Amino acid sequence: MMAAALEVASWLLLLAGGFFVMVGSLGLIRMPDFYTRLHGASIIDTLGAGLILIGLMLQSGFSLITLKLVFLLALFFFTGPVVAHTLAQAALHMGLEPFLKEDRRARPDASAPAMKSARKKAKR
Repeated sequence: MMAAALEVASWLLLLAGGFFVMVGSLGLIRMPDFYTRLHGASIIDTLGAGLILIGLMLQSGFSLITLKLVFLLALFFFTGPVVAHTLAQAALHMGLEPFLKEDRRARPDASAPAMKSARKKAKR
C-alpha cells in the first residue's frame, strides 16, 4: 500500500515537473524580449527541474542516489534564481531595455490611493 502511494506521488511530481518544463520552454519560444524569456528559463530551472528531482528521489528510495539528487536540488534551488537575477541586472546595465507596450511608472494608478498619498507627501 505504501509502495503504491510512493509510486503515484513520484509520478505526479515527475509529470508536474515535465509540465513546468514544457511551459517554460514555450515561454522561451513565445516571449517577446530577453527579460520575459529569462523568466521562462528560470521556471524550467527551479520549478521544473526541482519537481523532477523530487520525483526521482521518491523513485530511488533511501540510498546514495537520493543524497546525490538532494545535492543537485540544492544546487539548482540556490544558483538558478541568483543566475537569472544576475543576468537580468547585467542586461539592464548594458542598456538592454525591456519591451513594454506602456510605461506604467509614468501615470499613477487609479486603484492605488496609498501610492497617490505617498507621492503627494514626497512632493511636499
